[in-house]
Parts: sequence; structure tokens; C-alpha cells
Amino acid sequence: MKVNTPKILFENNVKIYVLPKDKIIFESELEKQSIEYYCDIENQPMFESGIRYFIKNDDRIKIDKILTENKIIANTETILTSDYRDEKKAMKLYLKVGGIIFGIMILIIIVEKLIK
Repeated sequence: MKVNTPKILFENNVKIYVLPKDKIIFESELEKQSIEYYCDIENQPMFESGIRYFIKNDDRIKIDKILTENKIIANTETILTSDYRDEKKAMKLYLKVGGIIFGIMILIIIVEKLIK
């Protein structure tokens, strides 16, 4: 069974957008489940909202299962979502860097007072 097939464009389909970081896992799971899909990555000008996949409407339940089991963030054209886990990681990094800078400043102040 060919999985990346353009004939899906002419059938009753659903469009979902998957973040580029989840592309490999998502396509691997689609192939394991023998779910036909179409993804024409060359014709997508921007990937901010994700990589567009066309999937048969009949496979929606299987797709939901794949997304939840693999913790893949996906959205449709009307309901945009983002992966808040990445934003949480970035915030933790900012706080660590801020804490390190603050600690260095305190050490500099203490050393200056000891030298005087």
C-alpha cells in the first residue's frame, strides 16, 4: 500500500498540521498503521503552523490515537495550537541564566566589599 498518495486530495479528507519536530514520528506511525496520507512539503511556503497532511476522513480515530499516544501536537486550519512544552523549556532556561547572572553579580559585590 502506498502511503503518501495524492489521490487523497480528491476524496473526503481532513487537513492537519504537525510541527516539524514531530514529522518523523508521525509519518512512521502512519506507515505502521498503513494509513494513507498526502504531504506535499515542497508546496508549503512556511512551516510556522506545521507541516500539512491530508488524511482520509475515515482514519480520524486512528489519527487521534497516534497523536495522543505519541504526545504529538497537531492542529487544523481553524484551531491553531502550539506546543507549550517547548515554551516551558525556554522559560526554565531564561530563569537559569538569570539566576546565574544574578549570582555572579552578588559574588562581584561581595568580593569588592572584601577588597575595600
